[in-house]
Amino acid sequence: MTDHHPTHQPTRGEPRVALVTCSRFADLYPDDRLVVGPLAARGVTVEAAVWDDPRVDWGRYDLVVLRSPWDYVPRRDEFVGWARRVPTLVNPADVVEWNTDKRYLGALADAGAPTVPTSWIEPGTPWEPPATSGEYVVKPAVSVGSQDTGRYDLADPGHRDLAVGHVRRLAAAGRVAMVQPYLAAVDAVGETALLFFAGPDGLEFSHAICKGAMLDGPDPGVEGLYKPERISPRTATDEQLAVAARVLAEVPGGPRRLLYARVDLIPGPDGAPLLIELELTEPSLFLGHADGAPARLADAVLTHLARR
Repeated sequence: MTDHHPTHQPTRGEPRVALVTCSRFADLYPDDRLVVGPLAARGVTVEAAVWDDPRVDWGRYDLVVLRSPWDYVPRRDEFVGWARRVPTLVNPADVVEWNTDKRYLGALADAGAPTVPTSWIEPGTPWEPPATSGEYVVKPAVSVGSQDTGRYDLADPGHRDLAVGHVRRLAAAGRVAMVQPYLAAVDAVGETALLFFAGPDGLEFSHAICKGAMLDGPDPGVEGLYKPERISPRTATDEQLAVAARVLAEVPGGPRRLLYARVDLIPGPDGAPLLIELELTEPSLFLGHADGAPARLADAVLTHLARR
């Protein structure tokens, strides 16, 4: 069967918006539910829709908003193919394809964005840990929720063996591994996530949160779709906002196409913020951690509806 775009059937009266999720959260992840009321108050009909449910007619929606399709990782090709068949998807399918493989970090680094140094190990390529000591993180290039991610102290021979074994497990599954130095500042100050939502003139900063350090040792395996997170509000600095702007400027097609973006930063060895991840596909938006955030996301949805 040849893939084709469904015919988009604009709704009459109230616009209709799908919030895309997975079967585990068929009624939406709790944080995502916070936007339903503000959208309804703005005259938008909202429905939760599971991305791989064959019964869903995606053409009946004026906008299809990716939220928590967190089970796509083992089926990324299927997920990207689905995204290409949904013409009203935000963020759009080409951004989804680019962003769901963390090798985008290499492209951003090549463009001059300050990113955490990363090595990539393709399946079938032998890998030995760096000869220097220090802590390193091993994870797959396609993942969500810190799954299959471990922290290894290379001064410990046992950890070195475990790190090699981790890379080999990923390779045996046909997955690209990525290796990064562990930035110790995260233990003291955590990650900073900067949230941006669409406005009339493009992405606008909404709020920031602090995510506590999550990696405390080798990968033990993860039950469920993600590791629990410790979240608290945070005030973004001018330096962090400047790095975020520099990163977002490199998004394929430009940042104005995006409904939302999350820029995750960690202080580097000199204290300057470095990009650890740019989340454009299915990030938690932490709406419950900032006053007015659900309303700002609802306004962003209206902005995209108006463009269509």
